[in-house]
Amino acid sequence: MRSTINKGYAEEVAASSSDRNDGKIWYLPHHPVTHPRKPGKVRIVFDCAAKYDGVCLNDVVHQGPDLTNKLLTVLIRFRQGPVAIMADIEGMFNQIYVTPDDRDVLRFLWWKDHDPKNEIVTYRMTSHLFGGVWSPSAASFALRKCASDHAHLYNTDTVSTVERNFYVDDCLKSSDSPQQAIHLVEQLTDLLKQGGFHLTKWTSNSPEVLKSIPEEEHANRAPSLDLDRDPSMERALGVLWDITSDCLTFSVNVKDQPNTKRGMLSTISSVYDPLGLVGPFILRGKALFQALCRMKLGWDETIPSEIDEQWDRWLNDLQKLCQLRVPRCLRPKAYTSSSVTMQLHHFSDASELGYGAVCYLRVVSHNNIYCNIILSRNRLAPVKPITIPRLELAAAVVAVQIDQK
Repeated sequence: MRSTINKGYAEEVAASSSDRNDGKIWYLPHHPVTHPRKPGKVRIVFDCAAKYDGVCLNDVVHQGPDLTNKLLTVLIRFRQGPVAIMADIEGMFNQIYVTPDDRDVLRFLWWKDHDPKNEIVTYRMTSHLFGGVWSPSAASFALRKCASDHAHLYNTDTVSTVERNFYVDDCLKSSDSPQQAIHLVEQLTDLLKQGGFHLTKWTSNSPEVLKSIPEEEHANRAPSLDLDRDPSMERALGVLWDITSDCLTFSVNVKDQPNTKRGMLSTISSVYDPLGLVGPFILRGKALFQALCRMKLGWDETIPSEIDEQWDRWLNDLQKLCQLRVPRCLRPKAYTSSSVTMQLHHFSDASELGYGAVCYLRVVSHNNIYCNIILSRNRLAPVKPITIPRLELAAAVVAVQIDQK
């Protein structure tokens, strides 16, 4: 909180404006949020959803247009080239100021001089905050406006990176060569500086790229509370990226859950897989859960022994996902010349269990062929029986949707 006030993100409310009576005053409760993977870091979240007399601030402020890039498309673009770079904007929401007339709806209470023994003082935010339903839209708009206002000073790849390779404050980008990536880092850093945005926590699979960036701007790879995690692992929008081998993988930490419907759903949902790389395996777990739904079992009832045995086998296999490695780069360095040809191949199928589709990129260069999975999607067959031909048509629809994506 001291940092927030010292940096000018919040200010003490002047006595002259404390008696404002035009209805544009709101006081926000706030709380700290910590993360086990980021020991020592505390993020202040203002509860804009807290209601008073049945109304909260988020109810009466427009959310704004959804300008955030889709997570899936940012991840796929991150897999395009052999040299990958990641960074994020420091305190992105706090870099966009709120007009003085609107600041009184962002009031909060805090102790004078940060001492709980002192009197309570009224402060108000001068910048946008975590917790406001409008903040992501305002921040994304400001970021894009910065790129468009200065587009004439930078190349198209740099401006396009701001528009297409950011997911809120996270930048994920891949390039064809270290030299191209180094140039992009320089241009991107300079462009965002024009709008007051500071790009930091840089990570790359290229030592050459990292060497070109000041060491204090590198991502801090201090050991987290997740002691089993390899220090070469980074999270790219939640997906585990092994930088050394340049592969996407999975971290499985199965908590002890009761063998009930509730416990099964919690375990299945804990596997984060936006690209569908382990979709066929997860589908088996979902099928067991669906079998219990067909039996109309309660959320906390003991599951039948035959399902219990299958579930235990599935849990044992779940641990093996840590051994899975999928190359991050869809198109390795040897396949970046202009003479390569590329094709998308989609496969779809269905059975009584479920249906789905998978997409591969096939690259050909001088009679050398390389294939890599891009993404997959699958769904369980509905509880109400449907013929196999209808399910196969549903799978074909999924394939078309993947192709359009």
